[in-house]
Amino acid sequence: RLKNQVNDLKEYGFTPKLSVILVGNDGASQSYVKSKKKAAEKIGMISEIIHLDESTSEEVVLSELNRLNNDDTVSGILVQVPLPKQVSEQKVLEAINPEKDVDGFHPINIGKLYIDEQTFVPCTPLGIMEILK
Repeated sequence: RLKNQVNDLKEYGFTPKLSVILVGNDGASQSYVKSKKKAAEKIGMISEIIHLDESTSEEVVLSELNRLNNDDTVSGILVQVPLPKQVSEQKVLEAINPEKDVDGFHPINIGKLYIDEQTFVPCTPLGIMEILK
């Protein structure tokens, strides 16, 4: 189903792009991010992993997010959590453009989900719902 939607968008000259920010070298996070990249590419999306060093400052992470928010070629943004202790998870998640927030962690998207307004549904619960169907 998603592959068909991506193909429909491509017919209009638009290829969806997922950008994932990964800070650090946590093995589980790296594996999870690689599987997201593979899944996105399998359905025809462009996918990029922006891998930042464990010691990366909050300012650098926020700057990278700002760049992605303003990049019209980026359709969706994921920030892999947990983040290193020097980076505020709350500040980072609030800095993602709500319209590009694929995980649905931005406070605006959490509120929309709560009042049943259309928004991104977080990936893990959505996946569980699909499996249960």
